[in-house]
Amino acid sequence: MSRILRASLSGVLLAACASIAQAQAPLPAKAQQEIEQLITALGSSGCQFQRNGSWYPASEAQSHLRRKYDYLRKRDMVANAEQFIERAGSQSSMSGKAYQVRCPGQPAVASSTWLTTRLAAIRHAPP
Repeated sequence: MSRILRASLSGVLLAACASIAQAQAPLPAKAQQEIEQLITALGSSGCQFQRNGSWYPASEAQSHLRRKYDYLRKRDMVANAEQFIERAGSQSSMSGKAYQVRCPGQPAVASSTWLTTRLAAIRHAPP
């Protein structure tokens, strides 16, 4: 085997190992805490959650997002709260339709907007 071919194969192997190690990195504790706080905030909000054209109570939305979060975690597909919002909390992975949140006395908003607003509040709350 030529030196150039060996060097190329070594480079490919190192890159593959690095991407595997990076993909299997544990979710940082701060990200876990923020995501859990977002899911809990929605569940206790008293708001309704629209998914695929139907409105559901906040408790069902909480269960739904927790299942999606668990799915993403098992596949190392979420590294922070923003990715959770983008990949689990914004739209149906089946239909592609955007989720909405409707709170009492307020118009419906995109769930990504609602969750992002809550995330900002979580991050700015005193410890």
